[in-house]
Amino acid sequence: MLKLSKMTDYATVILSVIAKDQHRLHGALELAAVTGIALPSVSKILKILTKAGILSSMRGVKGGYVLAREPEKITVATIISALEGPIALTECSVSHKGCDQASGCRIQGNWHLINQKIANALESVTLADMIMPFKQPVEVSIPLSRLYR
Repeated sequence: MLKLSKMTDYATVILSVIAKDQHRLHGALELAAVTGIALPSVSKILKILTKAGILSSMRGVKGGYVLAREPEKITVATIISALEGPIALTECSVSHKGCDQASGCRIQGNWHLINQKIANALESVTLADMIMPFKQPVEVSIPLSRLYR
């Protein structure tokens, strides 16, 4: 199973709160209270996101965090990479150095193709998309009698 870490999940939650009210500063304590995420985790995530250039921080009593750019310009891939490192399904997707089988592997190019497709999909979804209300797909019911006419 492909699975992101809990910290990456928390980062998207924190960023969604900031993005919904992006024109003001948000403090770590406030974000912890709003999201229900423990303050030490929030602080750690804010530091990582600031270092990655996703957030900007202001020090002081009236300080806090704000998005470094518009939500439409922050991709899910950028968020994942900030917390997890490069997006890679297999070791050879990033580097051949960690794989003992690289020299004789006949499918590494195919893994690279799959990895690229997933990376492209994650690049196509932005933080702005993530804060949009989720709409359940509408099921269309067609009577069987209409299908077999």
